[in-house]
Amino acid sequence: MTESSNASILLVEDDDRLAPLVVRHLTESGFAVSWVSDGESAWRRLAEGNVALVVLDVMLPGEDGLSLCRRLHKQFNVAIIMVTARGQESDRILGLELGADDYLPKPFSLWELEARIKAVLRRYGRPPSAASAAFAAGPLTIDPQHRTVLLESRRIELTRSEFDLLAMLARDPGRVFSREQLLECVRGGDTDAFDRAVDTHVSNLRRKIERDPKSPILLKTVWGVGYRFEAP
Repeated sequence: MTESSNASILLVEDDDRLAPLVVRHLTESGFAVSWVSDGESAWRRLAEGNVALVVLDVMLPGEDGLSLCRRLHKQFNVAIIMVTARGQESDRILGLELGADDYLPKPFSLWELEARIKAVLRRYGRPPSAASAAFAAGPLTIDPQHRTVLLESRRIELTRSEFDLLAMLARDPGRVFSREQLLECVRGGDTDAFDRAVDTHVSNLRRKIERDPKSPILLKTVWGVGYRFEAP
């Protein structure tokens, strides 16, 4: 996936005043854009393939955006940016927990939406490098090229942001990474990411890879600074 004109965007939005403005702006910016107004139509469009990113409204008729986000993350390899008039931090955290790559509260600038789409697509489109070889980190086996994590031979399902953050920490065990460094990793340099995003991802990771998430032995908090990975 890249941010070129070949990147196909699916807008899932039931506001028939806002949606045409988004479609026109993104089309003029070089994206191929399709628009549907409900979850069932979104599911059919994604099943056709060739969608790089979904801009997903939370408040939809029928199945809401949060439920749809959960299903899309499990079924399709597609980036998701959630938008909603409900801009509380708790809603944004829930969106990230369900697999969204970014979250934008309404009302939003069309140029900001475009910038966030490009940032997410850049992260999705990073080419493999010498650092893409699988490596062991304590009880984990992390494969950056195939984006898989095994915990003692059992595959762990992670969101894209969770995987990026874990791989960054585990590749350099013992090193303390600041929240700002980790935000840059999971947000592709977006300085407008909200403060608790990293904490949310770490909390989710602990539930998935730690024997006791309340007493973690792999993902350690360094108070006032950030986090480090400890390989037993």
